[in-house]
Amino acid sequence: MSEDRKRTPYVRLGRSATLVSRLWLGTVNFSGRVEDADASRLLSAALDRGINCVDMANIYGWRVHKGHTEELVGRWLSKSGVRREDVLLATKVGEDMSDRVNDGGLSARHIVAACEQSLRRLDVDHIDLYQMHRLDSAAPWDEIWQAMDRLVSSGKVCYVGSSNFAGWNIAAAQETAMRRNAMGLVSEQSIYNLAVRRADAELIPAAQAYGVGVFAWSPLHGGLLSGALRKLAQGTAVKSAQGRAQELLPALRANIEAYERFCERIGEHPAEVGLSWVLSRPGISGAVIGPRTIGQLESALRALDLNLGEAELAELDALFPVPGDAAGPPVTGAG
Repeated sequence: MSEDRKRTPYVRLGRSATLVSRLWLGTVNFSGRVEDADASRLLSAALDRGINCVDMANIYGWRVHKGHTEELVGRWLSKSGVRREDVLLATKVGEDMSDRVNDGGLSARHIVAACEQSLRRLDVDHIDLYQMHRLDSAAPWDEIWQAMDRLVSSGKVCYVGSSNFAGWNIAAAQETAMRRNAMGLVSEQSIYNLAVRRADAELIPAAQAYGVGVFAWSPLHGGLLSGALRKLAQGTAVKSAQGRAQELLPALRANIEAYERFCERIGEHPAEVGLSWVLSRPGISGAVIGPRTIGQLESALRALDLNLGEAELAELDALFPVPGDAAGPPVTGAG
């Protein structure tokens, strides 16, 4: 076992007994922004450094075709010599896979069919963490849990998680699961970073109350918190010049300017400061990172060893104050 693997911290997956790395390798940039060969190298590098969770969704890879990322990970598993038991595979269901009727959402019919399709693409016999990509208001919780219980009892799914839920969705899901004597959710993926903190208001408290681990997606808000202004000035911006980072930058330019000055003063990279802050937050189990290069992966790993002091954390809170209702700005896109 390498030194990197020894020092990589692990946490329980919610209230389950399974240990997961605090950093998960997100694959949303694969199949379009990262070439397949480079993606396979990233997967191997992450595993070698102790990251044991690969996070996907059945729609990922849509820039090529929906499902392409699961196929890519399946090929990597079969060709890399990696032991299946060393990798925790997490994928998601719920987004539309086509324009066909019933080929999306969280009906029992679609949940079961989509799981079978993900298993085929991944070429495995079980999914470790099967996550609802977002709430489906048309699907009753009894119907959802009927399907999830069937998949768990058949051994095709180990645990069930959620993504992009509100606190009251967590409560409704767990109360229904408890009535069915089921474990319910073990994890929730929520957007959470210095710039978008509305999960502080009720999502994180609800998750803590029900034993659900929260893993932050977009911990740098699409590159906004990774030195966006400096990169824009240098002409080296990629993600920080587009998407959610570009949408929020005009409203937060003064905050980001102060943030980058703060990082320069303490001698740390903005990306590592932003990720370290997320990992320091009460109720946050870990974060889903989406590196496009080995260098970005190494930067994220360095954030694990960056311990911000109380004064520095207080200054960051002052730079990005939480509104009274912790609502934060509107967010587009999903993890």
